[in-house]
Amino acid sequence: MNAKVFQSDAPLDERRVIIRRRDGDEEMVELPWGLRPLDGGSRAVNVVRSEGKTFSTHRCLVPASEFRHRSGGKNFIFSLANGDWFYFAGIWRPGSSDWPEAYAILTIEANADIAPYHDRQMAVLTRDQRMDWLDRLVPEDEILRPLPVGAFRVKPLSNASFQPRLAV
Repeated sequence: MNAKVFQSDAPLDERRVIIRRRDGDEEMVELPWGLRPLDGGSRAVNVVRSEGKTFSTHRCLVPASEFRHRSGGKNFIFSLANGDWFYFAGIWRPGSSDWPEAYAILTIEANADIAPYHDRQMAVLTRDQRMDWLDRLVPEDEILRPLPVGAFRVKPLSNASFQPRLAV
C-alpha cells in the first residue's frame, strides 16, 4: 500500500482510499471526504469530535504517512518520529439519494507535540492499533487517545512547498 500525505485543508469532496469492514470482509475503497451533517444541513462535515461517543458500526481507517496543518500563518508537516506510516480513525456512511457514500475522520485532544499548533488533532492510530479499531476490539475511550509525547516529528514547511492538494 502507498500511504500518502494527508492534507487537512483538502477540499471536502477529495477522494481518498479508506479501509473498512463490509459484510465481514476487509476492503479498500475510494470515497469522498465529508459526511452529510446529522441535522440535515447542506455543509459537509470532514471531522467528528470523538469524545463521549461510541462508534459501533461503520468504522474505517485512512492510511497516511504525514499530515499538514497551518497554524499562526505558518505551515507545518507532522509525521511519526519513528518514520512509520499510520492511520487516522474514521467513520463512513452509506450513500443516500442526495448524498454519496463518504467518510470523516475522528478528532481527539492534541498530544503534547501537536498542542503548540492546535488544541485538537485527527485521531492517529499506529499500525499495530489498526485492527483494534476496525474490529472493535478495544473501547473507543481506550484507543482514541493522544499518542505519547515525542511520538510526532514536527517540521516547518515553507509556503512555497505547501501544496493545497493531497500529495503522492
